[in-house]
This record gives sequence, C-alpha cells and structure tokens, in this order.
Amino acid sequence: MQTTLRRFEGLSEAAPIVVSNEEYRFLTAEHLRQAGLPKWHLLLEPVGRNTAPALTAAALYATREGADPILLASPADHHVGDPEAFRAAIREGIIEAERGALLTFGVVPVRAETGYGYIETKVNPTGTASAIRALTAFREKPDAETAARYVEDGRHFWNSGLFLVRASVWLVAVGRFAPQILAACRQAVALARADGDFVRLDPDAFRASPADSIDYAVMEKLPDSDHGIPLRVVPLDAGWSDVGAWDALWEALDHDDEGNSVRGDVVVEDGHGNLIVAEHRLVACIGCEDMVVVETADAVLVAPKHRTQDVRRVVAHLKAAGRDEVNVHRKVHRPWGWYDGIDAGERFQVKRIVVRPGASLSLQLHHHRAEHWVVVRGAARVTRGDEIIVLGENESTYIPLGIKHRLENPGRIPLEMIEVQSGAYLGEDDIVRFDDKYGREL
Repeated sequence: MQTTLRRFEGLSEAAPIVVSNEEYRFLTAEHLRQAGLPKWHLLLEPVGRNTAPALTAAALYATREGADPILLASPADHHVGDPEAFRAAIREGIIEAERGALLTFGVVPVRAETGYGYIETKVNPTGTASAIRALTAFREKPDAETAARYVEDGRHFWNSGLFLVRASVWLVAVGRFAPQILAACRQAVALARADGDFVRLDPDAFRASPADSIDYAVMEKLPDSDHGIPLRVVPLDAGWSDVGAWDALWEALDHDDEGNSVRGDVVVEDGHGNLIVAEHRLVACIGCEDMVVVETADAVLVAPKHRTQDVRRVVAHLKAAGRDEVNVHRKVHRPWGWYDGIDAGERFQVKRIVVRPGASLSLQLHHHRAEHWVVVRGAARVTRGDEIIVLGENESTYIPLGIKHRLENPGRIPLEMIEVQSGAYLGEDDIVRFDDKYGREL
C-alpha cells in the first residue's frame, strides 16, 4: 500500500480516498501513517462487495461537497517496475478524462498469458500523436492459441484493473448499468459516520449492494450501448504485474546469477530459479530448482513455482479441518499497535506487545486470566486498580484476575513488552472494556 501511494507522488495534492474492509482498518491506518501523508480519507466497508461498489462509494464521497474530481482507481497490491513511465501514462490519460472519457490502462503484453483478461482496441491511424486508443471489447481469459494471436496482432492488451474517470461520469455510468449498486452506495455514504481516523459506511445500506467488479458491472456493457461516454485505453509499458501468485512475485523481484530471489536469512546451495522468503529463522535449500519456499510465523509453504496456484486447495483443506490459520494471523494489529503470539500451551500464553508512542489500550478486566508484564524497551504507564505506576526497561508488574487495568505508552519511542497470561481461559473475547479512546464497543 505504501509503495502504491508513493507511485502517485507528483500527480495530485489531494488526499487519497482509501477503501478497505473494516477488519483491516487498524493495519490500513497504520500503513497510511507510515507513508507520511498529511491527510487521507479511509472508507470502511462492513462487508466485501467487490470493486464496483468500492469505486462508487469513493466517487460519492468525493462529490459530497459539490466537487467533481478525476479519480484514479487502483488496487493496492500491484507491482510497477517503472514508476515514472506509469506516471507518464496517467498524465496522458488525465487529458482524455478531463474531456469526459472513461479510461482503463492496457498493459502491453510480453507473453501469451492465459491467466489475464484482455482488452481489444482500435489501431490508431498512422501519424496519430497520442498513443491512447479507442476501446472496442473486453475478452475473457483465452486459451494458449488465442493468447498468442492477441499478442501478435498489436490490438490487444492485458486488463490491468486500473481506471481513470471523472467522478460524475462514473456515477452516470454505474447509475445506468448497475442502479442497485448506485442506490445502495448513495445511502451508505449519506448515512456514513466519522469514527476517529475512519469513515464507516452504513452497514445495512452497503450490504444491500450487489457484489460486482468494475469490469462486469459497467465496463463490459459500455461498448455495446449508446451511452455517449468515450471509452479509451492508455497503453501501459511500465513493468506491471498484479502479483497474483508466488511465481508472479518471483518475476517482479530481483534475482541473483542463478535466478534465485531471496529475502531474509537464506542459504542456497546448488539452487536455480527459486523464490525463498525467510521471515523468522534460517532457511537452507539444497539442489532446489524453480521452487517457492516461504517461511512465516504462521506456516511454511513449499511448492514448485508452476503449482503455487494450488494453495487454494490447501486453504480448502484447512477450512474443512477447522484450523485457526485460515482466519487468524499470529501477529494481530490493533489501533494502539500490535501483538505477536509467541507461545501457548495449557493454561498459559505468551505475547510480544508493541504500543505506539502516545497510544493506550482500553481500561479493561479479565474474568478468567491473570497477566504478567515485563517492559523490554521504552516506558509503560500502568493503571492497576486504584494505583498508577510507571515502569522502565527490565521492570515488571502483575495484573491479578478481575482487576481493572490499562497499559499506556507515555514516551516518544515504541513500548515493547512481554506479556505472560495464565488462567483457565485465554480467548480474546475475555475482555470487559470500561473506557476506550478508539471508540471500540464497551
């Protein structure tokens, strides 16, 4: 997300509108803070409804006070190897967007890819100054023979999922082809409420919206209708990838002389063409060829590069087995910072807790567990019953079961501490809140 935001530097001084699922609100807000932006708007979706409602809500929010800006709709997980070429393509597209066109960006294909949808265009007449083309049709993911023909004819581009359009033009288009989406989003924005760093779309109204993508809801219907909106394609040759799989990530990263791309503490002996990521410990690979090896705190993945899409089968297996890894990461973000579950066993759990400067946990108590806190770095202000104490590095305290308590960071550096929980039940739902500066439910 931070890389995506930096990619837009110099294009506009306006605050970005970020649309995110409510479950990711704290992580998203933290990335926005780390990006150093002076201002932003963070719209929270109570449920996922795909990209068409997301863009519609953003357009309605952008025009709520009478403005009518040009919007660049971009996913946050794309890779662009040449940001300056990317910005040049956007600047060229803005000229057409100011004239009322709805534009998408067509990636110049470098191979006969069967995993992408394609955009068909008209070839510009010889001597045409602009590279922008008229859009004639969207094509579904082709077979290998058709993909090869697309690459050769010079009229087809990969569908990037990037769109450029004036807000009012988009609202007219979505109102014509997906009126239920527009109606639901209009109500969701009208009834939205501010909540600290967040703008919460009205849950009932947004849930009423159909779930659909920008392509299916609007774009694919436009070429065959009398709508009066010019459709344009901006050719994009900027090292683009949607990083839709581990092998795509390998392609986007730098490689050594043997074609290996490694991150973290990695030793490779007689290996070629591998992607190896080590987040927490040493990973050694011997004689591996065209493999993906990813070590995280949650799990370890080992697969041939051409089989990484089959990870969905592993996920299905985990869901059927009721495994927690499907829904919960070991590292959990909160509005005050984050915690990492280091170890757990019968009647105990150990966490590493990091609290941002000036942040604080809620005033709370637990019915089923006691907690031991040890400060590793920084300073902690601890409310424990009727007393308030300040702890420095290598100092500790004990929170008995049933006692109201709060942890705060009064310092200028992150507070890092180790928490040892003990008790009959250690679930996160054993929290009774009495006061919370972030407006979470008491």
